[in-house]
Amino acid sequence: MNKGFKEFLFEDIVNKNKGFLRGPFGGSLKKEIFVPKDKNTYKVYEQGVVLRKNIEIGDYYIEEDYFNKTMYRFEVCPKDFLVSCSGANYGAIFQMPENIEKGIINQALLRIRLNNKLINDDYFNYFFSHHLVNQIIGKKGDSTIPNFPPVSVLKKLKFKIHSCIIYQKQIAKVLSDLDAKIEVNNKINQELEARAKTLYDYWFVQFDFPAYLSGSLSGAEGYKSSGGKMVFNKDLKREIPEGWKAGTLLDIATYVNGLACQKYRPLDESFLPVIKIREMKGGFTNDTEKVRPNVPDRIKIFDGDILFSWSASLEVIQWAGGNGALNQHIFKVTSNKYPKSYYYFELLNYLQHFKMIADLRKTTMGHITQDHLKQSRIVIPPNLIIQQLDEKLKPILDKQVVLQRENQKLSEL
Repeated sequence: MNKGFKEFLFEDIVNKNKGFLRGPFGGSLKKEIFVPKDKNTYKVYEQGVVLRKNIEIGDYYIEEDYFNKTMYRFEVCPKDFLVSCSGANYGAIFQMPENIEKGIINQALLRIRLNNKLINDDYFNYFFSHHLVNQIIGKKGDSTIPNFPPVSVLKKLKFKIHSCIIYQKQIAKVLSDLDAKIEVNNKINQELEARAKTLYDYWFVQFDFPAYLSGSLSGAEGYKSSGGKMVFNKDLKREIPEGWKAGTLLDIATYVNGLACQKYRPLDESFLPVIKIREMKGGFTNDTEKVRPNVPDRIKIFDGDILFSWSASLEVIQWAGGNGALNQHIFKVTSNKYPKSYYYFELLNYLQHFKMIADLRKTTMGHITQDHLKQSRIVIPPNLIIQQLDEKLKPILDKQVVLQRENQKLSEL
């Protein structure tokens, strides 16, 4: 299995003289030295460029004279790798493209230049992101503020990579193809979500569902735009279609909170992964908490379930990461009366109101309770119209789950 692989020190595979460079001390880049951008200035690249993989981020510049006298060592060139080395997202990596502005790194970045006789850029990018960064994070020490280790420590890290550049390129090509497929699936899912949201808004926000569904009009044109009768609802303080009513989020769904799962620690190799807010956003990882499979059924989660994180980060998603057990601070949302598409999009639509509540508290930490759900006010259409829209939305939601499952398998590969 190890045929063709060779052990290297990190310092072996980088440019001999300029392979590693940490950004300048913060005092060297005080705000008073920054100047407006012009043809002779140098951009100061910051962490956001790496975290969002976007070279347009940032608008700090220094004069050419200051660069030539003091900052020339920290220059960023095309194909350089920049690594975020402080803060919660340290370890993120991004390779600079060919078409960059001339510039330098700031104090929160590490610049890496490779020796391409020993390692291919794409191969290194994958190797660093999926393997090497774990070694680096393991050497961060006990500091409560995450920071990369000194360059002197990085240089001496040992690891094995394939010694054949051609083989490295082949490996990187396979991984790149997998990433490309994942990206295609993500774009399709975004388009599906937008299509479904547009349909929902058209029917249940703008009230332009097909007029014939009202029973009082004929034709497929929109109800409101074709003169359908609207009546004022005092609870909602607005007009809604005749025959519709006001209700709450509690009227259309049941919200079951997860559990603190510590008492269900696995006794053997049988387990379920625990879904916390982190897993809601990015799926399971190697360090995801695990519990015994015999946790209460009410907190077991399956693909297609609707999850609502009601604390800290307020999010509503359709889960597609495989079977799991639900941690506290997340609701599993179900209904015996209404289809999933209805309560999912009603929750999504109401989410902005919940986030506004958090903003009024002057905090980014949300905390939505059953009382907030009870105090909510939504429009509830006749069940026939809800079912008719579900016939259009259900295939879209099902397709999204299929694509997310496929992405999970591709990521595992």
